[in-house]
Amino acid sequence: MNAMPEETVSNPARPNEPPAAVSRRGTLLIADDEEGPRESLRMVFKSDYDLLVASDGPTAIELARQNRVDVALLDIRMGRMSGIDLLEQLKRRDPGVEVIMMTAFETTDTLRKAIQLRALDYINKPFDLPFIRALVGEAMRRRRLESEMISSAEKVDALVAELQDQKIEQQMARTRGDIYASIIHDINNPLAVISGFVQLLTHRVARAERLENEDLEFVRQKLHTIARQVGNCVEISRRYLSFLQRQPGETAKVSVNTLLTDFEHLARVHPSRQDSELVVKPVAVACSPRMNGTDFIQVLLNLTTNAFQAGERPCRVEVAGELLTKPLDLGLLKDTPEERLMNLESFDNTPPVLMLTVRDDGPGIPSEYLTKIFQPYFTSKDPSQGTGLGLSIVLRLVKQVGGLLQLKSAPGKGTVFTLYFPAELKLENHAA
Repeated sequence: MNAMPEETVSNPARPNEPPAAVSRRGTLLIADDEEGPRESLRMVFKSDYDLLVASDGPTAIELARQNRVDVALLDIRMGRMSGIDLLEQLKRRDPGVEVIMMTAFETTDTLRKAIQLRALDYINKPFDLPFIRALVGEAMRRRRLESEMISSAEKVDALVAELQDQKIEQQMARTRGDIYASIIHDINNPLAVISGFVQLLTHRVARAERLENEDLEFVRQKLHTIARQVGNCVEISRRYLSFLQRQPGETAKVSVNTLLTDFEHLARVHPSRQDSELVVKPVAVACSPRMNGTDFIQVLLNLTTNAFQAGERPCRVEVAGELLTKPLDLGLLKDTPEERLMNLESFDNTPPVLMLTVRDDGPGIPSEYLTKIFQPYFTSKDPSQGTGLGLSIVLRLVKQVGGLLQLKSAPGKGTVFTLYFPAELKLENHAA
């Protein structure tokens, strides 16, 4: 009966937990099917490193699966699995592990194969102890340096990502500020009407000792107008205060056509529009997007601004919508040289779904740009025309609500952005 494979685990990992970070001592795996060399290496290194000891390849692989290995000493010739095969398996699991091969039967082909698999070095049996100590020590230093470099690179990547997020948030906040400034402007209009009529009433009433006939009718008409304008102010204020007061994930049930009207007011006075034509068509069925109203407006504003700035000549931009009462056939949607789909994997395809299209007759987008335009800071425009964050913000807001974004464009054919948002029917549709 064969003896069980021998293993010694000084630093075992718990099942289902990721391997631990490189320890201060480092972890050394020794794999040799001869007990004498295996025990000699154990005695040499037991005080220097955390040891994993195996008498065959499969046992060594299992130890490497449960523990992070920094350096491995592998015998080239073993019964159940050769050292070369074990080297390949270890490198496949962790390309950064440092491996030193041991052999008493040196052949050119075997050593060439080991070097091809990125073994650090090889040693001959019987061992020269000072040499093998120095070689393992150097391998441990290389491994530790590589880990520190990877850690530093990850920290830099995280910092860059954080800075990008901050800049995107700043751009989103700036656009929201523009939107709220527009809303204040909308409120100023009825307030100006109210102020004017109050002055008229004050002047008219001040001249009369009592109100009769014509004066009374005049007061009634103006009070009716004032009441209507006050109602407009209250409605606008409540709508946008509700957007500000909502917690993340909450949405105010505002009619899509109300939001389209608010968006149109802002887009028509946007500096980038200049002589471009803007057409906004209402949605035939009363519904609400399950999305913060300010974010909804920001998505449309970013897309239309992008269209206004796309070419040297004025263009025509049309925004239109439709309520879909059946799920989309996702099998019909796919990426092509002229089409890109974004967030398909997380799209909430539960009806009703609000479909919005932003279509322009501009110069179109080259196919090599379709995979890049949603990346932060990517832009083909003059730096004075924007930050390159507009479309990345659109994609972020679409993803937040489980929406889907479809882009179709080609040079000379214009561009169509189609947005799909989860939606709700308004009460009047339920009552119908």
